[in-house]
Amino acid sequence: MQATSKRIPHDTTFAKSAKHPQSPNRRKFDLRAVLSNSEMQAALSSGVLMLIAWAVSDWSEILSVLIYVISYTVGGWMKAKEGVETLIKERDLDVNLLMIAAALGAASIGYWNEGAMLIFIFALSGALESYTMERSKKDISSLMALKPATALRLERGAMNEVAIDQLALGDLLLVRPGELIPADGKVCRGESSVDQASITGESIPVDKSAGHEVFAGTVNGEGPLYIEVTKTAENTLFAKIIRMVEDAETEVPDSQRFIKRLEAVYARVVVGATLALILLPPFLLEWNWSTTFYKAMVFLVVASPCALVSSIMPAMLSAISKSARRGILFKGGIHLENMARTSVVAFDKTGTLTEGAPQVTDFIAGGEYDRDELLTICASIENMSRHPLAEAIVRKAEDEFLVLRAVQESKSVTGWGIEGRIDGRHWRIGKTNILDTIHFPDSALEHWREVRGRLEGEGKTVSVILEDDKIAGMIALQDTVRPQAEAAVRKLQQLGIKVAMLTGDRAATASVIAGSTGVDLVYSDLLPEDKVMHIKHLRKQYGHVVMVGDGVNDAPALATATVGMGMGMKGSGAALEIADVVLMNDNIEEIAATIALARRTQRIVKQNMIFAASVITLLIVSNFLQGIALPFGVIGHEGSTILVILNGLRLLR
Repeated sequence: MQATSKRIPHDTTFAKSAKHPQSPNRRKFDLRAVLSNSEMQAALSSGVLMLIAWAVSDWSEILSVLIYVISYTVGGWMKAKEGVETLIKERDLDVNLLMIAAALGAASIGYWNEGAMLIFIFALSGALESYTMERSKKDISSLMALKPATALRLERGAMNEVAIDQLALGDLLLVRPGELIPADGKVCRGESSVDQASITGESIPVDKSAGHEVFAGTVNGEGPLYIEVTKTAENTLFAKIIRMVEDAETEVPDSQRFIKRLEAVYARVVVGATLALILLPPFLLEWNWSTTFYKAMVFLVVASPCALVSSIMPAMLSAISKSARRGILFKGGIHLENMARTSVVAFDKTGTLTEGAPQVTDFIAGGEYDRDELLTICASIENMSRHPLAEAIVRKAEDEFLVLRAVQESKSVTGWGIEGRIDGRHWRIGKTNILDTIHFPDSALEHWREVRGRLEGEGKTVSVILEDDKIAGMIALQDTVRPQAEAAVRKLQQLGIKVAMLTGDRAATASVIAGSTGVDLVYSDLLPEDKVMHIKHLRKQYGHVVMVGDGVNDAPALATATVGMGMGMKGSGAALEIADVVLMNDNIEEIAATIALARRTQRIVKQNMIFAASVITLLIVSNFLQGIALPFGVIGHEGSTILVILNGLRLLR
């Protein structure tokens, strides 16, 4: 299909839909949303009809029965349809068919009100579970409603509205105040605050100006922004989130798979036992048919595994929904289940425990050199490189307002550094190992080696500056520790979790970072395959391991860990694709809270399962030993189902 474009007048008013879209983290409980659920409407209508039928029963029995039939149909139609579909398509029994059979059985022996009550409460519990799932999906996938459809592209001095999929790398876009940012890009001109809650969960808008990154699906604030597109529509962070949402909605935890298998077997057992209770007691216990059928219907009601089936998914989905509102995106309930059993959290150092952006900490010029002049020369040469260390040196010169010079014959020296010529003088900047492998006619060589040793002992990366074969100075750089790193590690340790750090840096650098953050285990000088080996070792020694990383080199380790957690803002595409959980706001302090939430979810699931199994057992035993009324059996069974669902809904708070 050919894209259409049109010229946009400069006074075009902003579309209302683009302004202030609701962010998922701002969603509040809405009674109207509950009542708008179609299953809830059917359940409540069934309950109202049941009360009307009961009220008119003394006046007209025929009218009462007719209203009961309507009540049965309204409340039970959807569940009956699901049960019949399961029976025909999968040739299996489920709890829906059992409940409908029990209600019809009650009606057949004259207990119309009890059957209607069973239908009503069963439909109500199903509607609550449906609302939980719907709410969870909305909290995660409401992001999809923020997906922009068009963008204003500047071309040849005019603004054209084009479809998002027509944008190319390097296109210049105008985003006006209050509009959605249509693509990942870099701000070229303009200043504004951007609401990134839809992506990161941050409640406070972030100030943006020239050079800052912006993301598709976020909302521009009060100022216009001119943005250069850096990622195509299918590769934006927003698009990756949507793919993760689709995975999250289809992934089922192991415990739920077990319950589904149990439900199929258990339903057959209940049906077989019910038939036996109908046919055998009149011959073996000399019960009359009416008593036998009544007790069989009570058994069919109380033995059905409704509460057991509802013990897991409402709680799981509520926890996933709550995490999504805090900027933590699970790709499925199975990963929440695994995270609850975490024994070790392993961090990649760079970009997770540290900022991932090295800074110049020491710039030392030799006695014969002017410091500012030497820094200018180094920054001018390093300006030709895109290496993080080179960019740090250039930033240092820019911060000191130094004017860079023209460089001749600049070239990178693979595995060592960079060299270039300025005003006829030859300069080299690179690793200090050259001081140990080449003889320098410099009387101060030992002094520079001592300086190197001191700086490396502080965990810094040291580069030497050479003019021809003469040592001109040294530069020390260090990656800064994230402000929240120490608190994040301490919170994990308070949960009884060991914290490991995996890094490709030298032991001295790793030791300094470990001392600053308080991690328990340190592994340094690692290649990507070494990280995989250590993750396997940690799993063997301690059990379940969560790996937190942000780079392409972390992808194998993320895949090897029990749960891989990727950094959403600065993480590479490979890391985000492989990760099981994505930390959208890169706030590593949230990891401990997420594990605590996963553990709380598991406790609630266990509570639900124990409670459900106990109620079923108690009601079955009471039916045989004492005999219980069908209304009491209905309330006890369906009431327990509603209670376990509400218990799971507590996790939404």
